[in-house]
Amino acid sequence: LASDVREVGRIAKGANRPVIAFSTDEGAASPGVYLLSFLIESYADRIVDYAVSRGKKNFAVLAPQSDYANVAIGEFQQAAQRAGARIATVARYAPGQPQSAIGEITAAPGGFDAVFIPEQADGMNAVAQALTTAGVKTQILGTGVWNDARVLRLPALQGAWFAAPDNTGFNAFAQRYKAKFNSEPLRLATLSHDAVSLAAALARTQGAQRYSQAMLTNTSGFNGIDGVFRFRPEGPNDRGLAVMQISAGTASVISPAPGRFSGS
Repeated sequence: LASDVREVGRIAKGANRPVIAFSTDEGAASPGVYLLSFLIESYADRIVDYAVSRGKKNFAVLAPQSDYANVAIGEFQQAAQRAGARIATVARYAPGQPQSAIGEITAAPGGFDAVFIPEQADGMNAVAQALTTAGVKTQILGTGVWNDARVLRLPALQGAWFAAPDNTGFNAFAQRYKAKFNSEPLRLATLSHDAVSLAAALARTQGAQRYSQAMLTNTSGFNGIDGVFRFRPEGPNDRGLAVMQISAGTASVISPAPGRFSGS
């Protein structure tokens, strides 16, 4: 939980020690408290940039009343503004009841050419059914939480785009994990693996400066199982994400994840 990360960070700062944590709440980050988790900001930036590159410049947002969606809407709006795109409308709905909100977005003046839906996997069945009933045919956009069989098999989501880590690294990790432990790893297991691997590599190669702020916030970043990542001085991270398209019940890469960062 974010509150736990903040408390651990407070104690660690008193001992002049950095922390690598896994909260998805960017508010838990601070200088010296670095988040290695998959952040909504990265998902929003990547999917907006890709959509705009494909000519989608007028967006609708269809979002549940949830903490996750509250953050996602803000990040998506900021990403759209940076990309020079327009948010035509934002419609909210009570969990499991998207019908009236879908009516709102379809009536938006000026129309839209893509709709962003920051819904969790377990809520997407109701949304998909309502989209089909309403006859919504526009391009659908989502986040990495859609990389889930419950979402990938939904007929209304075929053709949808979402940003996520490329599955290649996780699949190879899962094979090694199963061979050693005879069980399937959790999807987020790669985060703890990358944190421990990074700490060990820096300890082995970087001497007394191994965990300094300058070392941990190196703008070139680090390579992990889920691709390249880097910590920002204020604590959140940047990630190199792929864009996936849902088709025939699977997610395929339509825009590869960058292998390195191009700027600061």
